[in-house]
Amino acid sequence: MLNILWGIFIIISFVASLITGNTAELSTGIIDGASESVSLIITMGAMICLWSGIMEIAQKSGFTNLLAYCLSPVITRLFPEYKNDKLITGAISMNITANLLGLGNAATPFGLEAIKLMHKHDKISDTASKSMATFVVLNTASIQLLPTTVAALRRAAGSADPMDILPFVWISSACALFVGLTSIKLLYSDRKG
Repeated sequence: MLNILWGIFIIISFVASLITGNTAELSTGIIDGASESVSLIITMGAMICLWSGIMEIAQKSGFTNLLAYCLSPVITRLFPEYKNDKLITGAISMNITANLLGLGNAATPFGLEAIKLMHKHDKISDTASKSMATFVVLNTASIQLLPTTVAALRRAAGSADPMDILPFVWISSACALFVGLTSIKLLYSDRKG
């Protein structure tokens, strides 16, 4: 569906440029957009590689276990059925840590691993458990202490102070988390799991 929409936008842009006589501006816009896209991809790719590598080192060095221990009061309160499963709590804690650092892309592998382990633990074939839904909400709300990915994007776009959005990031992600967890609590109140 998205391919169709993009195709329609491209056709409309081309037709509008022919009608208005602005085909030169369309060509310039295409070239400038492609150049900025490549620059953005390189910037984002470097950030993802750096932080994914750091998260991998943290996992292999045993830092995951330390993080799981530090985050265990929060994790066991949100996911009491997994409190004795170090693999699940480790994946959850690494996902939370990556999100706290604003590394959504580095958090993704840990989030997928956590969901896979939860699915295996819960033995539910086609329905998300309450814990899975809670984890997805937690991951999606993405509480960020340091929104490094957004800061990198803002710096690439020429922002003089890419971190000046911190209070707004904290407030919006805390509100999203509160609403999401409240919704889970209300929607799963009569369900098991």
